[in-house]
Amino acid sequence: MNDWTPAMVEERLIEAAAVLRRLPSVRMSGYFSTWPTMIVEFSDLVGQTPEPMRLPPPSAAAISRMEATLPWLRWLEVEDAKLVWMRAERKPWKAICWRFGIARATANRRMEYALSAIAWRLNRRPLPAKWSRQFLLDRARVLSSRF
Repeated sequence: MNDWTPAMVEERLIEAAAVLRRLPSVRMSGYFSTWPTMIVEFSDLVGQTPEPMRLPPPSAAAISRMEATLPWLRWLEVEDAKLVWMRAERKPWKAICWRFGIARATANRRMEYALSAIAWRLNRRPLPAKWSRQFLLDRARVLSSRF
């Protein structure tokens, strides 16, 4: 795939965060309970709130896509990677701005830059260190408008 856009990168990161949430929790091996399982009767369940339904575990293909997506964050600076991941986890902008101590517009610009930088690298183009953030954003917009 040689035509990545920032929107496609964002979709893939959101999917990776969702897959991580759906994976089963890690349990330590070797610990078990010797207590017998409780037999629950209908009268015990009356008046209780039902447990919320959970999504099924992710498919093997989704896990493979997640494993391919997570290394993309290493291409970014630490603060930008954290910002992108918080947004992929669907954190509200207010919490993100509070965490980093920046304005909403600044957070949005950093997010756009980070997604553009990842898309640029995925398209196998070198990312010169001399380029400003705005120059990369402009170049990425021009290339993504072609698709």
